[in-house]
Amino acid sequence: MIEGDVVQGVRGTATWERLILRNTLRPRGAPPDEVGKLVQPAHVAIVEDDLGARTVLSRLLRAGGYDVTGASSGEELAELMQHRPIDLVLLDIDLPEQSDFAMCAKLRRGSRVPIIIVSASGAESDRVAGLDLGADDYIVKPFSHLELLARVRALLRRATCPHAQPASPIAEEFLFAGWRYRPSRHRLTAPSGADIELTSAEHQLLVTLLRHPGRMIGRDRLLELTRSRIGGRSDRSVDVLISRLRRKLADGEHAPPLIRTVRGVGYMLATEVRVA
Repeated sequence: MIEGDVVQGVRGTATWERLILRNTLRPRGAPPDEVGKLVQPAHVAIVEDDLGARTVLSRLLRAGGYDVTGASSGEELAELMQHRPIDLVLLDIDLPEQSDFAMCAKLRRGSRVPIIIVSASGAESDRVAGLDLGADDYIVKPFSHLELLARVRALLRRATCPHAQPASPIAEEFLFAGWRYRPSRHRLTAPSGADIELTSAEHQLLVTLLRHPGRMIGRDRLLELTRSRIGGRSDRSVDVLISRLRRKLADGEHAPPLIRTVRGVGYMLATEVRVA
């Protein structure tokens, strides 16, 4: 429910239908990307089986200037994605329904669309599991409407979709240790020629490391550069992303890791990088 401007995780009650979003509504329309210029609003899909909860989240996002479509299941989302481009998915995870986590994994296998998990569970194990399955962010109920909108904006900023261009120019191509990475396409090509899929969070982290080869980057600095904040600063979001990147960059069992750990400090890309 909503108390003031805080979204709570109450489900299955008619109270949803009577909620009034105080102090959250503003004129409809796309948020400006620069003074005097409007962009097409990003399209957000909300996957939530409770109609009332879905309605409230839809109102919050529409009040923030986004185009919103609701889906009650993974099947409805798949059907929607066949007919309309989606810039971000807000996926409600109703633990302990593990089928919801399976839905996240299936979505990630078939798409690079940014995913924010919404859950009543704030346990570190659940946040890490969500990230490991391919989610880009994880927000715990209850949360304020301002926090939700800020997380959506941050994720869209770092996603390479038509409505959210990167804040600064990114090289057309990075060449390193036999690997080739094209940021504009999220295309990572192994020395063998195989293409490796990356999530938007993995993309942002890899680009950050490629821009600073041979330099140690502190964990807090990586959190800031990638805007990958899941919960507080004690969370393991960066560690999970690093682990996923290492697996994808593995080139044989005995090859030294390209991403080195500087124990107690941060991480470093231990190879030369050429920009094409």
